[in-house]
Amino acid sequence: MRIVADRNIPFVQEAFGPLGEVVTVSAPALDAAAVQDADLVLVRSTVKVDAALLSGSRARFVATATIGTDHLDTAWLAERGIAWASAPGSNADSVAQWWAGALLTLAERRRTGLRGATIGIVGVGNVGSRVERLAAAFGCRVLRCDPPRARAEGGDFVALDDLLPACDVVTLHVPLARGGSDPTFRLLDAARLERLRPSATLVNCSRGAVLHEAAAVKARAAGHLGALLLDVFEGEPEVAPATVAACDLATPHIAGHSLDGKANGTRMIHEAACRFLGVAPKWSPRTALGPKPTRSVALDTRGLDDETVALSVLRRFYRVEEDDAALRRIARLPDGKRGKAFGEYRASYPPRRELHGLRVQMAPARPFAGAMLEALGAVIEDRG
Repeated sequence: MRIVADRNIPFVQEAFGPLGEVVTVSAPALDAAAVQDADLVLVRSTVKVDAALLSGSRARFVATATIGTDHLDTAWLAERGIAWASAPGSNADSVAQWWAGALLTLAERRRTGLRGATIGIVGVGNVGSRVERLAAAFGCRVLRCDPPRARAEGGDFVALDDLLPACDVVTLHVPLARGGSDPTFRLLDAARLERLRPSATLVNCSRGAVLHEAAAVKARAAGHLGALLLDVFEGEPEVAPATVAACDLATPHIAGHSLDGKANGTRMIHEAACRFLGVAPKWSPRTALGPKPTRSVALDTRGLDDETVALSVLRRFYRVEEDDAALRRIARLPDGKRGKAFGEYRASYPPRRELHGLRVQMAPARPFAGAMLEALGAVIEDRG
């Protein structure tokens, strides 16, 4: 059996090697010729899977090691009887860690606090539910907007147009859908951006086209938007320099790029392929990942506020400002070179670990900072 895979899927040889011959290629080279003799095709979000790619292939199974599926033509796959799988929630903890780092870094720069702020979460799925826990741990009031969940569950959900003017922070965590009962393409357009408070912070780490990017840039320039934090962009990989300049923090679609999250995605598509083939999965990323670079931290918290304490721990694993600086360098490149640099940065992204299981001691104890770190997966050991 021949398995053709994006070479940027971590541990793909180790996971899929026992199932057949694994051929890895770069995403730009993953074209119709590359998959012609493939039985299984494994991709990430930069490869469009449709008739143009697979109509001449013998592929029987396609998997994307990502949470999003808007790059898969699932209707065409179903018509052709080609099974497919994705990795929903695989990197949700990674995105939540990015979110915490971005909001805490912005608060540090502005010398403001998050406690007491109202945070509106648009899309309360795998990522949004983690953001909800973080926001609660940060001492924030949370408003939730999720029409599919509201219809299915009832309960405490708010309509989008009611949520927008009520929030200090609005954060987007929806899939990209251009049709259906809940379209999200340019969900926040110029009219909805006008409903935001002029001081509001807008965060998008879902899909670029969920936000009308040009309208957001215009609102930021006019002073009708307090802050803009973006990890995703409408024109990827050709990111608009004006958009990057308008952002307080901008990163090149790497919120979900922790090594833990990517390895979890490989595990999920490996298990899906094994189910399709009728064999028992035997690979786990647990041993492949190895130990984390930092396993415990002891902090002297005297004279520090709680958010500074939490951010100092988080920065031992991830510094959002480094990715922000990298994207600003990319944005300064001439037309025609930004897209390549954007893709290369993501393809060669250094290993980034999540802080789950990190043991933290604080003296004196800081229950609020401890709650924030526990929401990120740390274990708090009280030193008094």
